Amino acid sequence: MRREPMAAVWIGPKIRASGKEGETKDSRREAGQSFQVKLSRPKLSQPRKTKRRKGMDLTWLTDRIAVGGGIWNAENMAKVGEAGITHVIDMQLEFDDRPLAGASGIAVLWNPTDDDFEPKPAELFQCGVEFAEAALGADGKLFIHCAAGVHRGPMMAAAVLSTMGWELKDAIALIETRRPLADFPEVYVRSLEEFLSGRRFTAENTEERGG
Repeated sequence: MRREPMAAVWIGPKIRASGKEGETKDSRREAGQSFQVKLSRPKLSQPRKTKRRKGMDLTWLTDRIAVGGGIWNAENMAKVGEAGITHVIDMQLEFDDRPLAGASGIAVLWNPTDDDFEPKPAELFQCGVEFAEAALGADGKLFIHCAAGVHRGPMMAAAVLSTMGWELKDAIALIETRRPLADFPEVYVRSLEEFLSGRRFTAENTEERGG
């Protein structure tokens, strides 16, 4: 049995181990006896009940492009379809969405990327951009995601928006405004800048050749 913490309060020079039956604290205090006071034990706060997220972790950037976290199971893939999404870019190295799509009619590009804070090659962005262009060109709706929707998904979304005519800084600002947990490490921003610079260089050379 757990005991409450006790503290002895001494009044006067006389000390007695215990009071007689019928004595009160006041009478013992007057007699110079000691009495015990229970120290109040602070009430432990109840753990907060966290609300479980219902549905997909999905943030719309435009009326046709969304970014977010992992799909993980067929039930969530069905919810993606219910949101009107027709195409998915899966940036997760650790999970391939393609088996989840099944007969849903949702087209999935698995573009596996390690969130290792290392420079990303232009080919990685080009692959996603080409898939996005095909999806949006067919009046589809696109969902770009990674595991948590913090680094890789937003990075790819910024690449897509930038190739649609947005300035990179404006694309990043939009994503961070709509999805505050999105984060753009400097190394990923530099990779995006190099990719976009290479695209502009290629486009300019093509125009000069009249192609």
